[in-house]
Amino acid sequence: MSLSASRLQDRSPTGEIRFAHESERRFSRVLDFYDVPWEYEPVEFSLQWDEDGRTTAGFRPDFWLPDQRLFVELTTLNQRHVTKKNGKVRRMGELYPDVRIKVLYQRDTLALLAKYGLAGGGPGEWGTVRSA
Repeated sequence: MSLSASRLQDRSPTGEIRFAHESERRFSRVLDFYDVPWEYEPVEFSLQWDEDGRTTAGFRPDFWLPDQRLFVELTTLNQRHVTKKNGKVRRMGELYPDVRIKVLYQRDTLALLAKYGLAGGGPGEWGTVRSA
C-alpha cells in the first residue's frame, strides 16, 4: 500500500483524541466496546499532484481498523459534504485499488449508535477513548 504520509493523531493536552465530529467519538465507543483495535485518521492518501510531484489534494479516512485491514469514513447529512467525500472515495479506489474503505452515511451511523444506546448525549458523556 502506497500512502503519502502518516501523522500523529491530534490529541488534547490530556492525551484524549480530538475528533472532528461527535459521531466519530461515539463510533469509537462502539469499537472500544467490542475491543476492535482502531486508529483515528492515521494516514492521508494523495489524490492529486502538481507538476513537481507535490500533493495538492488528499483524503484522510476517519478510522483504520487494522485487524480488518479496512478504512471507515463517516459522513454527515450535508449533501455537499457527502458528494465531495464520495468523489474522494471514488478517486481513492482508482489510485489505490487494493485499499479497502467503507463509507458509513449518517443514517447508517445513527442506526448503529442507536442500537448501542450511543445516539444522544453531549461530548463529555462518553469519557476518554482509546485507540490501537
